[in-house]
Amino acid sequence: MKIKSISIIAILAAAVSCSQEENYSWLKNGLDTAAEQLAITAEQIDGQQMLPRSIYVGYDLDELSCQLGVDRSVFKDSLRTLPEADKIGKRRLCGIYDWTSGFYPGSLWLAYEMTGDERMKESAQKYTNLLNPVRRYTETHDLGFMMECSYGNALRLSPNDTIKAVLVETADNLCGRFDNNIKCIRSWDFGTWNFPVIIDNMMNLELLFNASKLTGDSRYRDIAVTHANTTMANHFRPDRTSWHVVSYNPDGSIEKKQTFQGRNDDSAWARGQAWGLYGYTLCYRETKDATYLDFARSIADMIMDKVRTEDSIPYWDYDAPEGAGTPRDASAAAVTASALLELSTYCKDGQKYFDYAEKVLKNLSGPDYLAQAGNNEGFILMHSTGSLPHGSEIDAPLNYADYYYLEGLKRYMNLKGISYKEL
Repeated sequence: MKIKSISIIAILAAAVSCSQEENYSWLKNGLDTAAEQLAITAEQIDGQQMLPRSIYVGYDLDELSCQLGVDRSVFKDSLRTLPEADKIGKRRLCGIYDWTSGFYPGSLWLAYEMTGDERMKESAQKYTNLLNPVRRYTETHDLGFMMECSYGNALRLSPNDTIKAVLVETADNLCGRFDNNIKCIRSWDFGTWNFPVIIDNMMNLELLFNASKLTGDSRYRDIAVTHANTTMANHFRPDRTSWHVVSYNPDGSIEKKQTFQGRNDDSAWARGQAWGLYGYTLCYRETKDATYLDFARSIADMIMDKVRTEDSIPYWDYDAPEGAGTPRDASAAAVTASALLELSTYCKDGQKYFDYAEKVLKNLSGPDYLAQAGNNEGFILMHSTGSLPHGSEIDAPLNYADYYYLEGLKRYMNLKGISYKEL
């Protein structure tokens, strides 16, 4: 009887243990799907010397008007051009100088890091090397996106003697866009603004922080900190939502504050809020200045309060009309989740950020957002929004949604202490 009692206790204990084990089937499915989609894309674009960006989609002008709350007669700019009918639904490729060019090779590197799939590494090296000429490119602020996601990940996962020089040369070019009077890095070279700075630019500071570590030269770090401080002072409203664009006069005073991709100048464009959260979280990581941590937490709390969808995948703008027809932005959700996972490690109350990020990643990994292997033109996630006001990439996959989704999964696995083989 004693032996039987012990056996029963052991069985019950094992049952309780099994019931408490977490189910990571969603995570494994997300990684397996991602690897397959990335491999399919690599095979299909081989030899084209181009990179996947999105899918060509159309738009309904009346629906755009409704989303923006304006009369359709205001739409007159040349950016809003419908793709040719035979392109609709097909993969949209971009050249190496497109601001999104680094995300596909970056996704390959992340998939390789998590799965160990050598197909991912081989393709990552190939498409990273394709971007080598970008090291001499000076006409964009998005050099961090382009080169940190590609060459930056290559340096971590497959270092060689040339990568450091590429990243430092690129960082020098980014520094060349810094104006000491305005104390910011210029964003765009188009439009009527005097000196436009967009919230997205916070993401490019990681390249400068890393260049300082690679060279021992504090100049890169100083520019990054100065830009972050100026942006913190001028880009945010009292409720911690941010403007998309702040343009400066030559003396550093404000020319105007507005949006380019959001609903209106006073709205909270979803991806812009995610860029800010991510940017100030990385600033804290690199400086350990508590001012950045407090600021990142205040942005995080705002996001968690203002996103009003049940699955926490935001509408394309926080102030967009609520309803089934309002486009979501999975890219904003992925950036937010990745940032919150890092932020959770810096705070005593970090569990709330972790839990929110986990919910987002699980929902992105479900059938509503995760593509089935072989579909979605090889992209991983569905239902992102590029620039709704311009009729561009509305309810479409985006390569940067895929990248930050994978980065979020990597951070989640690291925090959970689990590997792909254990899934």
